[in-house]
Amino acid sequence: MENSPSAVREAIDRSFGIEVDIQETADGEALVFHDYTLDRLAEGSGKVIDYSSKALEKIHMKTGTDKLWLLQDLFSLVEGKVPLVIEIKSLMRRDAQGDFVRHVVDQVAAYNGPVCIKTFDPDMLSIARDHNREVLRGIVADGAEPGRTYVSFSRVDRFILRHLLHAPRTRPNFVSYGVKDLPKAGPSLLRSVFKLPLMCWTVRTREQREIAARYADQVVFEGFDPDKSPGV
Repeated sequence: MENSPSAVREAIDRSFGIEVDIQETADGEALVFHDYTLDRLAEGSGKVIDYSSKALEKIHMKTGTDKLWLLQDLFSLVEGKVPLVIEIKSLMRRDAQGDFVRHVVDQVAAYNGPVCIKTFDPDMLSIARDHNREVLRGIVADGAEPGRTYVSFSRVDRFILRHLLHAPRTRPNFVSYGVKDLPKAGPSLLRSVFKLPLMCWTVRTREQREIAARYADQVVFEGFDPDKSPGV
């Protein structure tokens, strides 16, 4: 199951780099978890941000035997064996969850292994950069089309996000872009002119692998074994 200790152990055994998501808890800790609510993936309900870290650690995931766990637990398990990419999920608050971001950056800076952070939220990225420029950071983006994800964003806001026009302010070290929306002018320009590495997500099909090979330097993949199924 995604973001679980079992999945991370399997990735380590295969020497795969690992991408995880983290959510802020009520007491400002980082839960290794994708969704903003517990209902889909865990034996609980409600928003992650409404629970303390200690309460969340007692909750089981719906698949397998794992319980929910924290970023520091992830670091203790991986111990530098494989690269880590940590996506900070944003609540899109006006304060950009500044205290939380700084806490995460401090944890990442203290970790002894290859690691970077990334986020969809440019304001989070700016906070991370201002707090510690030595921590590698990336911006996550896609075509920012109208829909549920961008319901509160204006057309101008979506244009800025789509084309990464905040880059002079946020200064990302790399770009992580939705494979379904490649190629796009913004990420292509940052890759070709400014030499920023381009990661793409999430590769699941042969066609997407071909797009990734053409336009990106690295991929986040799901649902197949790249060693056993090169034709996927």
